[in-house]
Amino acid sequence: MLISSTLSKPSSDVESVLGKPYTKIKITASSGAGGASYFAEFFTDKQVFHKHFSEKEAEDFIEEQAGKTFKNCVKRTEDEEITILANKKGKITRLSKKLAIKLKPKAADKSEKKKNYLIKEGTPVPFLVLLGVMNSEGKVISSKYDKFRQINRFLEFIDDILTDVTELKNAAGDQNPVRIADFGCGKSYLTFAVHYLLTEIRHIPCQIEGLDLKKDVIAYCNEITKKLGLENLIFHTGNISDYSGKNSPDIVITLHACDTATDFALKYACQRGAKAILSVPCCQHQINSQLQKLPAEKKSALKGSDFAPLLKYGLIRERFSALLTDALRGQWLEDQGYSVQLMEFIDMEHTPKNILIRAVRKAEQAGTGTGSAGDVSDTFREHSAPSIVSSLSLAPEIYRQ
Repeated sequence: MLISSTLSKPSSDVESVLGKPYTKIKITASSGAGGASYFAEFFTDKQVFHKHFSEKEAEDFIEEQAGKTFKNCVKRTEDEEITILANKKGKITRLSKKLAIKLKPKAADKSEKKKNYLIKEGTPVPFLVLLGVMNSEGKVISSKYDKFRQINRFLEFIDDILTDVTELKNAAGDQNPVRIADFGCGKSYLTFAVHYLLTEIRHIPCQIEGLDLKKDVIAYCNEITKKLGLENLIFHTGNISDYSGKNSPDIVITLHACDTATDFALKYACQRGAKAILSVPCCQHQINSQLQKLPAEKKSALKGSDFAPLLKYGLIRERFSALLTDALRGQWLEDQGYSVQLMEFIDMEHTPKNILIRAVRKAEQAGTGTGSAGDVSDTFREHSAPSIVSSLSLAPEIYRQ
């Protein structure tokens, strides 16, 4: 059984074959509720894309790409490591060696299977059936079980703050439905799930809109909305950085908005007085890029600083930059009058993009507006960045004016 595989050293035709200039692909197995499934990470220089495979799909994909699209491939089974290499002339060589210790795929937590999810398996949920997560009998498709868990996990985070949001609305005399904006909604698994949570499970009046740059994706989501006859749910094409909705949202959510798109979403939420924000950032490249481009004299000075061990190694610097980016976002949100938590979204087995920023506006900071387009939070104000920003000569987007 395949345990993992890493494909690297892409050939010149990788983009024409796979559609993007991938530099590396990692595929790992996990033993889930429906048997073995595979989580794949597709890396470009600036982004990471995710996909799930069945065992056959994973094996077929590796067979098609190893030694061809990628000149180096390392496959690990339970008892063997196989290396597939291609030279400049295209000759493919396969090397194998037995492993001293047998490998096993990570097993899904048994308690997870018994978990009392908000959306339960066994009862068909229309939007999940249309999106291919469930079959018509309500059974979760084995290759989509991780997506099913992710959806339910996110709904738990939303469900936990609904009381806070309704209390803030009541205190402000706001009798409008709960307004939610999902920035970078993509195929909108979570947008439909949040709509289902509020309308079918909690019976809370709501108005939800999704925003994404891709016109075909938005058309697809609106088509599903129409097919299911869903009310108060609409999708728009647009860019987070310059979006201006008709009504200010009570809740802003973003899942894997790439790099500084998360910052634009957080600023928008604060400027419009959102009562809660849930954001799972992705591809935090800005700070790492700035550290790489520091002037020679600054780099030299930092070699003797307290930050030197964090900046010395490329991998550590990259991870440090990502953590610093999200820590600064959390601090900035606190400065704007929010109670902030940085939480694990789902475990690292399923995605490395697993930090969720959850912010709820403090009651004493809540405005009294009803959320029209002209309302701007009276607590949105400039704050000085923490000293680490100046020490490292950084200009993070969240602190830009």
